[in-house]
Amino acid sequence: MKAASIRLWRTSPATYLALIVGCALSLFPIYWMFVVATRSNDVINDVPPPMLPGAELADNVGRVFANEHAAFAYGLVNSLVVSSVVTLSVVFFSTLAGFAFAKLRFRGRNAMLLVIVATMMVPIQLGLIPLYMLMVKIGWNGHLQAVIVPFLVSGFGVFMMRQYAAEAISDELVEAARVDGCSTFRIYWNVVLPVLRPAAAVLGLLTFMQTWNEFIWPYAVLDANTPTVQLSLSLLATAYYTDYAQVFAATALATLPLFAVFILFGRQIIGGIMEGSIKS
Repeated sequence: MKAASIRLWRTSPATYLALIVGCALSLFPIYWMFVVATRSNDVINDVPPPMLPGAELADNVGRVFANEHAAFAYGLVNSLVVSSVVTLSVVFFSTLAGFAFAKLRFRGRNAMLLVIVATMMVPIQLGLIPLYMLMVKIGWNGHLQAVIVPFLVSGFGVFMMRQYAAEAISDELVEAARVDGCSTFRIYWNVVLPVLRPAAAVLGLLTFMQTWNEFIWPYAVLDANTPTVQLSLSLLATAYYTDYAQVFAATALATLPLFAVFILFGRQIIGGIMEGSIKS
């Protein structure tokens, strides 16, 4: 049985081949985006299309930032502010609420958790109209707080942290910290939060990527004077004449922060997993 188990988990050449093909298919659109970003519009429609990078990247990037109609640099800064604030808030409140639902005993805990799970069943699109009316009523339309405040807390994040905290944190650890005189918030900050770091890194990565790529709600509530990076990209692509080299160069620039965040949070995820394995 042991030999059969080893053969079952041993990788075969077909497995490597399938992984290589899957990686190639996943990376090709990103590679093609960077290739077009380094070319001029004259060769984009060539048959066969160019497959190697060109020498026009600096010129295309310069035209992107010089385009006053799209305000791409302003959109990058706005998206960075919005995504960072939303990510930090979601991670903080989700880990705090997840710890409370998993390890604290209070009246109505299950009912409140059920309400939070129920909010995940409602499509976001159904709330766009009433939320837009609310933003207009309080005068937030056209301002960044309209795309920040409604998303400071995530029902998915609370549920995810609750499930992880229930498995990763023992009741004895919390009780030992309580006996040592720690307050509830100090238990969360010094005991619970380090244990939740791998799951919090995953949640932060997903939240940042979702907020950075959000288009429908910013398109509805913001305007050209206060764009996010996705709105700036849409302004570049909806002109009378679409400069594809410029659009792809801007798209490549817009993906760089996502790569940086992925590398940052990826290290935190791996570090947390390795730390937990060493402790166990």
